[in-house]
Amino acid sequence: MTRATYGLDDTVRDYVVANQPPEHPLLAQLREITATMTRSRMQISPEQGHFLAFLVRLVEARRVLEIGTYTGYSSLCMALAMPSDFRIVACDVSEEWTDVARQFWKKAGLADRIDLRIGSAVDSMEALVKEGQRFDFIFIDANKEDYDAYYEAALRLIKPNGLIALDNMLREGRVADPSVTQLSVSAVRDLNAKIAKDERADRVLITVGDGMVLVRPR
Repeated sequence: MTRATYGLDDTVRDYVVANQPPEHPLLAQLREITATMTRSRMQISPEQGHFLAFLVRLVEARRVLEIGTYTGYSSLCMALAMPSDFRIVACDVSEEWTDVARQFWKKAGLADRIDLRIGSAVDSMEALVKEGQRFDFIFIDANKEDYDAYYEAALRLIKPNGLIALDNMLREGRVADPSVTQLSVSAVRDLNAKIAKDERADRVLITVGDGMVLVRPR
């Protein structure tokens, strides 16, 4: 099933997609392959891909950190939008899913620009802090139970004037229903409330995809 922006009916969603810039052929191919895989809904929607590409261009990103890579659609969207001297550090727990990502990074001629780190993203982010690495843009789209830890680490890793984007912040609307106590939902609900009050950063919750929070440290 193709991911789409939450709350849009099919007619409006099709209109939105039709009025985006053309999808790169490799991205379209990757999306079709991913659609045949288990848990294919973990992939971002095409309109989110265009939005990510716009954001990395907007902040003139050259160094990007991705938490949660899956089959590589979001990282490829960003890589194709950045200047030739870019670097992406991509973190994921799955060799199987990221093998697909590696294939498409190679097809795009960008594999040597992407540093894939397999393992706990919490541990990977702590290692990046110790390495003294900093990033212009950080995209978080991984297991929701650790979102607060990812957010706090991202604030330590983002450069001044950089941008953090967190995906799935609506959880298909379930965050608005307090009777839903599933940890992957309650963790996001709690983080939304925390970020809304977080004076360390400018922040906004928007309804692109399954909801995204954008954070810019002060």
